[in-house]
Amino acid sequence: MDEFLQTLSSSPGVCHPDCVQASNAQDDYDASQSAALIAVSLISSARVISKLDAELTEYSAQYLVDYVGKEEVEGEMDQPHCQYTVENLLQYVVENVWTKKEDRQEEEVQQRPDVTVKECLQFAFKKGLPRREHWAHLGCVSKVPPFACQIPRVPMNGEVMEATNWDEALELAMQQPVGARLHVFSPEFDRRLGEKGIYDGPSGKGTRYVGLRDVIVVEAARINGKDVATVQICYKKKTYFVKVAVKSRPLRFNSGDKVTKRTSLLVDYCMPRFSIN
Repeated sequence: MDEFLQTLSSSPGVCHPDCVQASNAQDDYDASQSAALIAVSLISSARVISKLDAELTEYSAQYLVDYVGKEEVEGEMDQPHCQYTVENLLQYVVENVWTKKEDRQEEEVQQRPDVTVKECLQFAFKKGLPRREHWAHLGCVSKVPPFACQIPRVPMNGEVMEATNWDEALELAMQQPVGARLHVFSPEFDRRLGEKGIYDGPSGKGTRYVGLRDVIVVEAARINGKDVATVQICYKKKTYFVKVAVKSRPLRFNSGDKVTKRTSLLVDYCMPRFSIN
């Protein structure tokens, strides 16, 4: 297993052609990948702040994508096919790497709900996380080998902290970065990419509700008497920093409808808090 991990660590990170094809065909936004990325970013920052890691350590987002929300098999590590052996490794390579995609036996994949940042954090605290270099890259479409359950994971001891409003979130943000979800409206949001002014939600006719997007709150300030959060977001496959007004206001979520509710642009605040002992 140690030799296998060394091979993963020294790998240049070249994607399998199937992964490249899947990435090119993917939509601009994948909710589960986004949630996993935010979760591991929050964990990496929190562990440095808590002095559990001497330096910023990257953990595997793909591990969370692979396992969060899926049923686990009890005692899987005790099964012969789950043991790391040369034979099992060779069988996996033959079935999942060397064989052409169109020649493989198609497996029926059941659709499962997209996972959230909170669920990813809870799973990490329960099961631990492998370092990024010890797992597949984000977006890997290859089947997880049974013996992957033996790859070492860093224990994560702590709990998920949540906030129901901006004032509570601000208290958490004074300690470390906080995860949240942002109501995105277009074209207003697109105009604010790269810290160009303050994003204040829909402006009127022609506005389209894009949906909720995962973000990290990295800074808070008062600008012209308004509470403003600077958030980091991956939008259309690029990372941006955007200033967001955090006041609660009526928002209309679908163009032309009559449904309007009062809420903040930022909702669902959460962060990992690690136990030092």
